[in-house]
Amino acid sequence: MTSRPAPGTRLVFRWRKWDGSPHWEQDCVYLGSDEWGDWFGQRVGWRSVRPGREFVCREPNVTLVPASGDWAFTHNAAPHPVAVYIDLAWDAGWNEEGAPVGVDMDLDVVRRTDERGTWIDDRDEWDDHRVRYGYPADVVTHLESVAVDLERRVRAGEAPFSDEVTGPWLQRLADLAQPGADAAARA
Repeated sequence: MTSRPAPGTRLVFRWRKWDGSPHWEQDCVYLGSDEWGDWFGQRVGWRSVRPGREFVCREPNVTLVPASGDWAFTHNAAPHPVAVYIDLAWDAGWNEEGAPVGVDMDLDVVRRTDERGTWIDDRDEWDDHRVRYGYPADVVTHLESVAVDLERRVRAGEAPFSDEVTGPWLQRLADLAQPGADAAARA
């Protein structure tokens, strides 16, 4: 098991696609871990970039990567219209150098705060890529089942997909933004 950096450590979370091509790179800070897995945060103004696209964080967010490594759950603070965004993944976690990495597997579970609600997104991309990249049948079966279960859990507001779980992590992210917090996190 790779050792974790100290909470408060700035990192870049690097995603790739199944074929190894680059995908999202997200500026983040390691917040720590709990029973659910490892937590990362993004502050307002930090970037997420991939070939041909870039986003600047409008509201703070926290991301959970569970030990299973088959998804990454991002909770965007209000008033962001997307409260929940879960990337289905393969082998999300830590590389040998102690950096967060993962393989983006196309399917996403999204919960918006408007009338669109909760759904599994990017099924068209999933259908295309599982043929193009040759996803193994057991991986396809597993991740389709995980996506359906995650959608159900998000709709039900089950932990960790609840404000009771994410709220303290958003507060930890805010506390780290306070003057002197980086030094305190290293102590």
